[in-house]
Amino acid sequence: MPVSALRSLLARTLCILALVLLSVRPAAAQSILRDAETEALLDEMAAPLIRAAGLEPGNVDLVLINDGSVNAFVAGGQAVYIHSGLIAEADNALEVQGVIAHELGHITGGHVIGFGDGAKAAGNISILSLILGVAAAAAGGGEAAMGVIAAGQQAAMGKFLAFTRGQESAADLAGAKYLAGADLSGRGSLDFFRKLQNLEHRSGYYADSSDTFYRTHPLSRDRIETLRTVYERDDAWDKPADPDIERRFQRMKAKLYGYLAPPEQVLIAYPEYVDTVPARYARAYSRHRQALFDKSVAEADALLADAPDDPYFLELKGQILLEAGQAEAALDPLRRAVSLTGNQPLIATLFGHALLATEDAAHHAEAERVLRAAVAVDRLNPQAWYQLGRIYAERGDLPRARLASAETKMMTGDPMSALQNAQAAEAALPTGTPDWLRAQDIALQARDAIERKRKRD
Repeated sequence: MPVSALRSLLARTLCILALVLLSVRPAAAQSILRDAETEALLDEMAAPLIRAAGLEPGNVDLVLINDGSVNAFVAGGQAVYIHSGLIAEADNALEVQGVIAHELGHITGGHVIGFGDGAKAAGNISILSLILGVAAAAAGGGEAAMGVIAAGQQAAMGKFLAFTRGQESAADLAGAKYLAGADLSGRGSLDFFRKLQNLEHRSGYYADSSDTFYRTHPLSRDRIETLRTVYERDDAWDKPADPDIERRFQRMKAKLYGYLAPPEQVLIAYPEYVDTVPARYARAYSRHRQALFDKSVAEADALLADAPDDPYFLELKGQILLEAGQAEAALDPLRRAVSLTGNQPLIATLFGHALLATEDAAHHAEAERVLRAAVAVDRLNPQAWYQLGRIYAERGDLPRARLASAETKMMTGDPMSALQNAQAAEAALPTGTPDWLRAQDIALQARDAIERKRKRD
Protein backbone atom coordinates (compact mmCIF):
# COMPACT_ATOMS: atom_id res chain seq x y z
CA MET A 1 0.00 0.00 0.00
CA PRO A 2 1.54 3.39 -0.95
CA VAL A 3 2.49 5.58 2.00
CA SER A 4 0.53 8.50 0.51
CA ALA A 5 -2.68 6.42 0.40
CA LEU A 6 -2.22 5.29 4.00
CA ARG A 7 -1.66 8.89 5.08
CA SER A 8 -4.83 9.93 3.26
CA LEU A 9 -6.87 7.31 5.09
CA LEU A 10 -5.33 8.34 8.39
CA ALA A 11 -6.19 11.97 7.70
CA ARG A 12 -9.81 11.09 6.89
CA THR A 13 -10.19 9.13 10.11
CA LEU A 14 -8.66 11.88 12.20
CA CYS A 15 -10.98 14.42 10.57
CA ILE A 16 -14.00 12.31 11.53
CA LEU A 17 -12.79 12.03 15.10
CA ALA A 18 -12.09 15.78 15.22
CA LEU A 19 -15.61 16.57 14.04
CA VAL A 20 -17.01 14.31 16.75
CA LEU A 21 -14.97 16.09 19.42
CA LEU A 22 -15.84 19.55 18.12
CA SER A 23 -19.54 18.77 18.17
CA VAL A 24 -19.55 18.68 21.98
CA ARG A 25 -18.49 22.37 22.06
CA PRO A 26 -21.06 23.98 19.72
CA ALA A 27 -21.29 27.30 21.61
CA ALA A 28 -17.59 28.14 21.53
CA ALA A 29 -17.63 30.32 18.42
CA GLN A 30 -21.16 31.71 18.75
CA SER A 31 -22.23 34.99 20.30
CA ILE A 32 -24.72 35.24 23.14
CA LEU A 33 -27.68 37.60 22.95
CA ARG A 34 -28.64 39.22 26.24
CA ASP A 35 -31.94 41.03 26.76
CA ALA A 36 -33.74 41.57 30.05
CA GLU A 37 -37.26 40.94 28.74
CA THR A 38 -36.28 37.85 26.75
CA GLU A 39 -34.37 36.28 29.64
CA ALA A 40 -37.23 36.91 32.08
CA LEU A 41 -39.77 35.28 29.76
CA LEU A 42 -37.61 32.27 28.90
CA ASP A 43 -36.96 31.69 32.61
CA GLU A 44 -40.69 31.83 33.33
CA MET A 45 -41.53 29.52 30.43
CA ALA A 46 -38.92 26.99 31.57
CA ALA A 47 -39.53 27.09 35.34
CA PRO A 48 -42.41 24.54 35.51
CA LEU A 49 -40.52 22.18 33.20
CA ILE A 50 -37.35 22.45 35.25
CA ARG A 51 -39.27 21.64 38.43
CA ALA A 52 -40.95 18.69 36.68
CA ALA A 53 -37.46 17.45 35.78
CA GLY A 54 -36.50 17.47 39.48
CA LEU A 55 -34.15 20.43 39.10
CA GLU A 56 -34.12 23.91 40.63
CA PRO A 57 -35.08 26.76 38.27
CA GLY A 58 -32.40 29.03 39.73
CA ASN A 59 -29.73 26.45 38.85
CA VAL A 60 -30.63 26.05 35.17
CA ASP A 61 -29.63 28.75 32.68
CA LEU A 62 -31.48 29.53 29.46
CA VAL A 63 -28.98 31.09 27.03
CA LEU A 64 -29.98 32.72 23.74
CA ILE A 65 -27.45 32.27 20.91
CA ASN A 66 -27.28 34.67 17.95
CA ASP A 67 -27.62 32.06 15.22
CA GLY A 68 -30.27 31.95 12.53
CA SER A 69 -30.40 28.14 12.32
CA VAL A 70 -33.22 26.21 13.99
CA ASN A 71 -31.42 24.53 16.86
CA ALA A 72 -31.08 24.13 20.61
CA PHE A 73 -28.56 22.11 22.61
CA VAL A 74 -26.90 21.44 25.94
CA ALA A 75 -23.12 21.50 26.30
CA GLY A 76 -22.31 20.50 29.85
CA GLY A 77 -23.62 21.72 33.19
CA GLN A 78 -27.22 22.81 33.61
CA ALA A 79 -27.62 25.21 30.69
CA VAL A 80 -29.92 25.08 27.67
CA TYR A 81 -28.72 27.02 24.61
CA ILE A 82 -31.42 28.23 22.21
CA HIS A 83 -30.69 29.67 18.77
CA SER A 84 -32.44 32.88 17.79
CA GLY A 85 -33.49 31.09 14.59
CA LEU A 86 -35.53 28.65 16.66
CA ILE A 87 -37.46 31.52 18.28
CA ALA A 88 -38.11 33.01 14.83
CA GLU A 89 -39.36 29.66 13.48
CA ALA A 90 -41.67 28.89 16.43
CA ASP A 91 -45.28 30.02 16.09
CA ASN A 92 -46.06 30.00 19.79
CA ALA A 93 -44.61 29.58 23.27
CA LEU A 94 -45.68 25.93 23.59
CA GLU A 95 -43.42 24.99 20.68
CA VAL A 96 -40.41 26.48 22.44
CA GLN A 97 -41.42 24.87 25.73
CA GLY A 98 -41.48 21.51 23.94
CA VAL A 99 -37.89 22.09 22.81
CA ILE A 100 -36.80 23.14 26.31
CA ALA A 101 -38.39 20.00 27.76
CA HIS A 102 -36.41 17.86 25.28
CA GLU A 103 -33.12 19.59 26.15
CA LEU A 104 -33.81 19.10 29.86
CA GLY A 105 -34.08 15.40 29.01
CA HIS A 106 -30.48 15.56 27.80
CA ILE A 107 -29.41 17.22 31.07
CA THR A 108 -31.17 14.77 33.39
CA GLY A 109 -30.03 11.86 31.22
CA GLY A 110 -26.39 12.93 31.54
CA HIS A 111 -26.06 12.80 27.77
CA VAL A 112 -23.22 15.32 27.47
CA ILE A 113 -21.15 13.19 29.86
CA GLY A 114 -22.25 9.99 28.12
CA PHE A 115 -21.38 11.52 24.74
CA GLY A 116 -17.72 10.90 25.51
CA ASP A 117 -18.42 7.21 26.10
CA GLY A 118 -20.08 6.91 22.70
CA ALA A 119 -17.24 8.74 20.99
CA LYS A 120 -14.69 6.56 22.80
CA ALA A 121 -16.40 3.35 21.71
CA ALA A 122 -16.49 4.54 18.10
CA GLY A 123 -12.88 5.69 18.34
CA ASN A 124 -11.79 2.28 19.62
CA ILE A 125 -13.25 0.58 16.53
CA SER A 126 -11.64 3.13 14.19
CA ILE A 127 -8.23 2.90 15.89
CA LEU A 128 -8.37 -0.91 15.83
CA SER A 129 -9.12 -0.82 12.10
CA LEU A 130 -6.09 1.41 11.57
CA ILE A 131 -3.85 -0.99 13.48
CA LEU A 132 -5.13 -3.96 11.47
CA GLY A 133 -4.84 -1.99 8.23
CA VAL A 134 -1.22 -1.03 8.92
CA ALA A 135 -0.44 -4.68 9.73
CA ALA A 136 -2.02 -5.79 6.45
CA ALA A 137 -0.07 -3.14 4.53
CA ALA A 138 3.19 -4.23 6.17
CA ALA A 139 2.48 -7.80 5.03
CA GLY A 140 2.10 -6.56 1.48
CA GLY A 141 -1.68 -6.62 1.29
CA GLY A 142 -2.39 -3.06 0.11
CA GLU A 143 -5.94 -3.78 -1.10
CA ALA A 144 -6.73 -5.66 2.11
CA ALA A 145 -5.35 -2.78 4.20
CA MET A 146 -7.60 -0.24 2.49
CA GLY A 147 -10.60 -2.52 2.93
CA VAL A 148 -9.95 -3.04 6.64
CA ILE A 149 -9.53 0.67 7.33
CA ALA A 150 -12.59 1.69 5.29
CA ALA A 151 -14.74 -0.94 6.99
CA GLY A 152 -13.49 0.22 10.38
CA GLN A 153 -14.40 3.82 9.61
CA GLN A 154 -17.87 2.76 8.51
CA ALA A 155 -18.41 0.67 11.65
CA ALA A 156 -17.15 3.47 13.92
CA MET A 157 -19.41 6.06 12.37
CA GLY A 158 -22.41 3.72 12.45
CA LYS A 159 -21.86 2.89 16.12
CA PHE A 160 -21.47 6.53 17.11
CA LEU A 161 -24.50 7.78 15.16
CA ALA A 162 -26.67 4.97 16.54
CA PHE A 163 -25.55 6.06 20.01
CA THR A 164 -26.59 9.69 19.41
CA ARG A 165 -29.96 8.64 17.94
CA GLY A 166 -30.59 6.63 21.10
CA GLN A 167 -29.86 9.68 23.23
CA GLU A 168 -32.28 11.81 21.19
CA SER A 169 -35.07 9.24 21.55
CA ALA A 170 -34.52 9.08 25.31
CA ALA A 171 -34.61 12.89 25.53
CA ASP A 172 -37.89 12.93 23.54
CA LEU A 173 -39.60 10.65 26.07
CA ALA A 174 -38.13 12.52 29.04
CA GLY A 175 -39.35 15.80 27.54
CA ALA A 176 -42.86 14.36 27.18
CA LYS A 177 -42.76 13.41 30.86
CA TYR A 178 -41.70 16.91 31.88
CA LEU A 179 -44.41 18.56 29.77
CA ALA A 180 -46.99 16.33 31.49
CA GLY A 181 -45.50 17.15 34.91
CA ALA A 182 -45.72 20.87 34.12
CA ASP A 183 -49.35 20.46 32.95
CA LEU A 184 -48.44 21.72 29.47
CA SER A 185 -49.90 20.32 26.25
CA GLY A 186 -47.63 18.39 23.91
CA ARG A 187 -49.34 19.93 20.88
CA GLY A 188 -46.61 22.53 20.57
CA SER A 189 -43.91 19.86 20.64
CA LEU A 190 -45.59 17.90 17.84
CA ASP A 191 -46.11 21.07 15.79
CA PHE A 192 -42.43 21.88 16.08
CA PHE A 193 -41.40 18.38 15.03
CA ARG A 194 -43.59 18.85 11.94
CA LYS A 195 -41.63 22.01 11.18
CA LEU A 196 -38.41 20.02 11.49
CA GLN A 197 -39.87 17.39 9.17
CA ASN A 198 -40.58 20.07 6.56
CA LEU A 199 -37.02 21.36 6.93
CA GLU A 200 -35.72 17.81 6.44
CA HIS A 201 -37.68 17.47 3.22
CA ARG A 202 -36.42 20.82 1.95
CA SER A 203 -32.87 19.69 2.72
CA GLY A 204 -33.31 16.39 0.87
CA TYR A 205 -33.56 14.04 3.88
CA TYR A 206 -36.00 11.19 3.38
CA ALA A 207 -36.76 7.99 5.21
CA ASP A 208 -34.61 5.55 3.25
CA SER A 209 -32.23 3.21 5.06
CA SER A 210 -28.98 4.72 3.78
CA ASP A 211 -30.02 8.20 4.89
CA THR A 212 -31.04 6.97 8.34
CA PHE A 213 -27.65 5.32 8.89
CA TYR A 214 -25.85 8.67 8.63
CA ARG A 215 -28.21 10.69 10.87
CA THR A 216 -27.40 11.97 14.37
CA HIS A 217 -31.15 12.31 15.16
CA PRO A 218 -34.07 9.98 14.50
CA LEU A 219 -36.28 11.02 11.60
CA SER A 220 -38.89 13.57 12.66
CA ARG A 221 -41.60 11.36 11.14
CA ASP A 222 -40.70 8.55 13.52
CA ARG A 223 -40.45 10.91 16.49
CA ILE A 224 -43.90 12.34 15.74
CA GLU A 225 -45.48 8.90 15.53
CA THR A 226 -43.94 7.84 18.85
CA LEU A 227 -44.73 11.03 20.74
CA ARG A 228 -48.27 11.54 19.47
CA THR A 229 -49.39 8.42 21.29
CA VAL A 230 -47.71 9.59 24.50
CA TYR A 231 -49.04 13.16 24.34
CA GLU A 232 -52.63 12.27 23.44
CA ARG A 233 -52.94 10.13 26.59
CA ASP A 234 -51.95 13.06 28.81
CA ASP A 235 -54.62 15.11 30.63
CA ALA A 236 -53.03 18.35 29.40
CA TRP A 237 -53.41 17.46 25.70
CA ASP A 238 -56.47 19.72 25.23
CA LYS A 239 -55.40 22.37 27.73
CA PRO A 240 -55.10 25.83 26.10
CA ALA A 241 -51.88 27.80 26.28
CA ASP A 242 -51.38 30.44 28.98
CA PRO A 243 -52.65 33.65 27.30
CA ASP A 244 -50.22 35.94 29.18
CA ILE A 245 -47.20 33.80 28.30
CA GLU A 246 -48.34 33.67 24.68
CA ARG A 247 -48.86 37.44 24.50
CA ARG A 248 -45.39 38.07 25.88
CA PHE A 249 -43.88 35.46 23.59
CA GLN A 250 -45.25 37.18 20.49
CA ARG A 251 -43.79 40.45 21.80
CA MET A 252 -40.40 38.89 22.43
CA LYS A 253 -40.35 37.16 19.05
CA ALA A 254 -41.14 40.43 17.25
CA LYS A 255 -38.53 42.31 19.26
CA LEU A 256 -35.80 39.81 18.36
CA TYR A 257 -36.85 39.82 14.72
CA GLY A 258 -36.74 43.61 14.58
CA TYR A 259 -33.31 43.57 16.15
CA LEU A 260 -31.79 40.82 13.99
CA ALA A 261 -33.56 40.63 10.64
CA PRO A 262 -32.81 42.81 7.58
CA PRO A 263 -35.05 45.92 7.71
CA GLU A 264 -36.85 45.09 4.46
CA GLN A 265 -37.86 41.70 5.87
CA VAL A 266 -39.07 43.32 9.10
CA LEU A 267 -41.43 45.56 7.11
CA ILE A 268 -42.75 42.56 5.20
CA ALA A 269 -43.46 40.65 8.41
CA TYR A 270 -44.73 43.74 10.28
CA PRO A 271 -45.97 46.26 7.69
CA GLU A 272 -46.58 49.95 8.42
CA TYR A 273 -50.36 49.66 8.55
CA VAL A 274 -50.29 47.08 11.41
CA ASP A 275 -50.42 48.84 14.78
CA THR A 276 -50.27 45.85 17.15
CA VAL A 277 -47.73 45.82 19.99
CA PRO A 278 -45.49 43.16 18.34
CA ALA A 279 -45.50 45.09 15.03
CA ARG A 280 -44.59 48.40 16.66
CA TYR A 281 -41.94 46.70 18.77
CA ALA A 282 -40.30 45.09 15.73
CA ARG A 283 -40.37 48.28 13.69
CA ALA A 284 -39.01 50.38 16.58
CA TYR A 285 -35.90 48.20 16.87
CA SER A 286 -35.47 47.90 13.11
CA ARG A 287 -35.71 51.65 12.55
CA HIS A 288 -33.37 52.30 15.43
CA ARG A 289 -30.80 50.04 13.76
CA GLN A 290 -31.23 52.10 10.59
CA ALA A 291 -30.64 55.32 12.58
CA LEU A 292 -34.15 56.54 11.69
CA PHE A 293 -34.46 58.43 14.97
CA ASP A 294 -37.85 60.11 14.48
CA LYS A 295 -39.54 56.92 13.31
CA SER A 296 -38.10 54.74 16.06
CA VAL A 297 -39.06 57.28 18.75
CA ALA A 298 -42.57 57.53 17.29
CA GLU A 299 -43.01 53.75 17.59
CA ALA A 300 -41.67 53.77 21.16
CA ASP A 301 -43.96 56.66 22.12
CA ALA A 302 -46.96 54.83 20.65
CA LEU A 303 -46.13 51.79 22.78
CA LEU A 304 -45.74 53.94 25.90
CA ALA A 305 -49.01 55.76 25.24
CA ASP A 306 -50.84 52.47 25.81
CA ALA A 307 -48.54 51.18 28.59
CA PRO A 308 -46.69 54.08 30.25
CA ASP A 309 -45.29 51.92 33.05
CA ASP A 310 -44.03 49.04 30.93
CA PRO A 311 -40.34 48.82 31.92
CA TYR A 312 -39.25 47.29 28.61
CA PHE A 313 -40.90 50.04 26.56
CA LEU A 314 -39.16 52.56 28.82
CA GLU A 315 -35.88 50.70 28.28
CA LEU A 316 -36.44 50.91 24.51
CA LYS A 317 -37.11 54.66 24.65
CA GLY A 318 -34.04 55.25 26.81
CA GLN A 319 -31.82 53.16 24.53
CA ILE A 320 -32.95 55.04 21.43
CA LEU A 321 -32.27 58.40 23.08
CA LEU A 322 -28.91 57.33 24.52
CA GLU A 323 -27.59 55.92 21.27
CA ALA A 324 -28.78 59.02 19.42
CA GLY A 325 -26.53 61.14 21.64
CA GLN A 326 -29.30 62.40 23.95
CA ALA A 327 -27.97 60.92 27.20
CA GLU A 328 -29.63 63.46 29.49
CA ALA A 329 -33.06 62.81 27.96
CA ALA A 330 -32.50 59.04 28.33
CA LEU A 331 -32.10 59.24 32.12
CA ASP A 332 -35.76 59.55 33.10
CA PRO A 333 -37.13 56.55 31.14
CA LEU A 334 -34.14 54.40 32.13
CA ARG A 335 -34.33 55.39 35.80
CA ARG A 336 -38.02 54.44 35.81
CA ALA A 337 -37.28 51.14 34.04
CA VAL A 338 -34.63 50.28 36.64
CA SER A 339 -37.06 51.07 39.46
CA LEU A 340 -39.96 49.10 37.95
CA THR A 341 -37.78 45.99 37.45
CA GLY A 342 -36.12 46.10 40.88
CA ASN A 343 -32.72 47.04 39.45
CA GLN A 344 -32.67 44.45 36.67
CA PRO A 345 -28.91 44.22 35.94
CA LEU A 346 -28.99 44.61 32.15
CA ILE A 347 -31.28 47.64 32.30
CA ALA A 348 -29.27 49.03 35.23
CA THR A 349 -26.11 48.72 33.11
CA LEU A 350 -27.73 50.73 30.32
CA PHE A 351 -28.79 53.34 32.88
CA GLY A 352 -25.27 53.49 34.30
CA HIS A 353 -23.95 53.99 30.77
CA ALA A 354 -26.38 56.87 30.24
CA LEU A 355 -25.35 58.52 33.51
CA LEU A 356 -21.70 58.44 32.44
CA ALA A 357 -22.51 59.54 28.91
CA THR A 358 -23.86 62.85 30.23
CA GLU A 359 -20.21 63.67 31.13
CA ASP A 360 -21.49 65.22 34.34
CA ALA A 361 -19.42 64.10 37.35
CA ALA A 362 -22.43 64.79 39.57
CA HIS A 363 -23.96 61.57 38.19
CA HIS A 364 -20.95 59.38 39.06
CA ALA A 365 -22.08 58.42 42.56
CA GLU A 366 -25.48 57.25 41.29
CA ALA A 367 -23.83 55.42 38.39
CA GLU A 368 -21.45 53.60 40.72
CA ARG A 369 -24.27 52.60 43.05
CA VAL A 370 -26.42 51.27 40.19
CA LEU A 371 -23.57 49.43 38.48
CA ARG A 372 -22.28 47.82 41.67
CA ALA A 373 -25.80 46.56 42.36
CA ALA A 374 -25.92 45.19 38.80
CA VAL A 375 -22.68 43.17 39.06
CA ALA A 376 -23.69 41.92 42.52
CA VAL A 377 -26.63 40.17 40.84
CA ASP A 378 -25.01 39.39 37.49
CA ARG A 379 -21.22 39.12 37.69
CA LEU A 380 -21.02 37.90 34.08
CA ASN A 381 -21.81 41.34 32.72
CA PRO A 382 -18.73 42.74 30.96
CA GLN A 383 -20.43 46.01 30.00
CA ALA A 384 -21.24 46.78 33.65
CA TRP A 385 -17.64 46.08 34.67
CA TYR A 386 -16.37 48.27 31.85
CA GLN A 387 -18.54 51.19 32.98
CA LEU A 388 -17.43 50.69 36.60
CA GLY A 389 -13.82 50.72 35.46
CA ARG A 390 -14.42 54.08 33.80
CA ILE A 391 -15.76 55.53 37.06
CA TYR A 392 -12.80 54.23 39.08
CA ALA A 393 -10.29 55.52 36.52
CA GLU A 394 -11.84 59.00 36.37
CA ARG A 395 -11.64 59.42 40.11
CA GLY A 396 -8.06 58.09 40.25
CA ASP A 397 -8.79 54.68 41.85
CA LEU A 398 -6.49 52.80 39.47
CA PRO A 399 -6.28 49.49 41.41
CA ARG A 400 -10.07 49.03 41.21
CA ALA A 401 -10.07 50.24 37.63
CA ARG A 402 -7.54 47.49 36.83
CA LEU A 403 -9.67 44.96 38.73
CA ALA A 404 -12.77 45.94 36.74
CA SER A 405 -10.73 45.66 33.54
CA ALA A 406 -9.57 42.19 34.59
CA GLU A 407 -13.22 41.14 35.05
CA THR A 408 -14.08 42.50 31.60
CA LYS A 409 -11.12 40.88 29.83
CA MET A 410 -11.76 37.50 31.43
CA MET A 411 -15.36 37.53 30.22
CA THR A 412 -14.50 38.67 26.70
CA GLY A 413 -11.95 35.91 26.09
CA ASP A 414 -8.65 37.71 26.72
CA PRO A 415 -7.09 35.81 29.66
CA MET A 416 -3.60 37.26 29.13
CA SER A 417 -4.85 40.85 29.55
CA ALA A 418 -7.02 39.68 32.45
CA LEU A 419 -3.96 38.19 34.18
CA GLN A 420 -1.92 41.36 33.71
CA ASN A 421 -4.69 43.58 35.10
CA ALA A 422 -5.45 41.22 37.99
CA GLN A 423 -1.79 41.08 39.01
CA ALA A 424 -1.53 44.88 38.90
CA ALA A 425 -4.71 45.23 40.98
CA GLU A 426 -3.57 42.63 43.53
CA ALA A 427 -0.23 44.41 44.00
CA ALA A 428 -1.92 47.75 44.77
CA LEU A 429 -5.04 46.73 46.72
CA PRO A 430 -5.04 46.36 50.53
CA THR A 431 -4.09 42.78 51.43
CA GLY A 432 -6.97 40.59 52.57
CA THR A 433 -9.79 42.82 51.33
CA PRO A 434 -12.59 41.32 49.16
CA ASP A 435 -11.26 43.14 46.08
CA TRP A 436 -7.72 41.82 46.73
CA LEU A 437 -9.08 38.27 47.04
CA ARG A 438 -11.10 38.71 43.85
CA ALA A 439 -7.96 39.84 42.00
CA GLN A 440 -6.25 36.62 43.11
CA ASP A 441 -9.21 34.56 41.93
CA ILE A 442 -9.19 36.18 38.49
CA ALA A 443 -5.43 35.65 38.19
CA LEU A 444 -5.89 31.93 38.94
CA GLN A 445 -8.74 31.65 36.41
CA ALA A 446 -6.68 33.47 33.79
CA ARG A 447 -3.63 31.23 34.30
CA ASP A 448 -5.85 28.17 34.00
CA ALA A 449 -7.44 29.49 30.78
CA ILE A 450 -4.02 30.29 29.30
CA GLU A 451 -2.72 26.81 30.14
CA ARG A 452 -5.80 25.10 28.66
CA LYS A 453 -5.44 27.14 25.48
CA ARG A 454 -1.73 26.24 25.29
CA LYS A 455 -2.58 22.53 25.56
CA ARG A 456 -5.29 22.80 22.91
CA ASP A 457 -2.94 24.60 20.55
